[in-house]
Amino acid sequence: MTPTKSEEQFKYQSGFGNEFATEAVKGALPIGQNSPQRAPLGLYAEQFSGTSFTTPRLMNKRAWTYRIQPSVLHRPFRQIENKLFVSKFDEVVTTPNQLRWNPLPMPEAETDFIGGIVTMAGCGDVFAQTGIAVHIFACNKAMTERFFYNADAEMLIVPESGRLKILTELGVIETEAGEIAVLPRGLKFRVELPDGKARGYICENYGGHFRLPDLGPIGANGLANPRDFETPVAWFEDKDGNFELTAKFGGKLWTT
Repeated sequence: MTPTKSEEQFKYQSGFGNEFATEAVKGALPIGQNSPQRAPLGLYAEQFSGTSFTTPRLMNKRAWTYRIQPSVLHRPFRQIENKLFVSKFDEVVTTPNQLRWNPLPMPEAETDFIGGIVTMAGCGDVFAQTGIAVHIFACNKAMTERFFYNADAEMLIVPESGRLKILTELGVIETEAGEIAVLPRGLKFRVELPDGKARGYICENYGGHFRLPDLGPIGANGLANPRDFETPVAWFEDKDGNFELTAKFGGKLWTT
């Protein structure tokens, strides 16, 4: 496959499930403590929790962040229409017949990443935190003033056509066909389109965190290795404006 990565240099740290320390501005990380009364550079210390507080250390997932503004600074959320991005799978009769679908066409109207998600299949329940949903997305508009987070699930994104530049609270990822991107539950992000449009697949994981499978008889070096997975370095943007934050919470979409 001919590389199509943009000339913009994205920096990553290697290792699946590793713990990293990275700062976008030198001196932003406090030394020897996570939440000092006064964080360096006048920032606000916040913990981004991926597991409960008392989860055993080996399985505990969290990230300490240091923000220009606290994340609670937003207006109250109001519910909006889900359209074809759904989480309930018992509202229609399920057929035992074999099914297949044609590729989702690229939208004619301007459609961003979230607006272009169409649910194809699923099982389980977001409140029970079990099961998955499978979606297809097709989009042709960058999320410049809109941000999103999924409180229900991790999102595994698989591009099929066109690159995605995913700008998250914890760093920037560029991904293309032949790669995957995993976004933790609750992580705020927006998606830009270096090629002007993109299409692909999404797996919403309502249950426990993704992990690498056991290798069994194929041996220690089969399949993807932990070093093949990369985590972006710290990044931030500081700008004023009117922005929209959309959340998926309890299977419904909300906005502020």
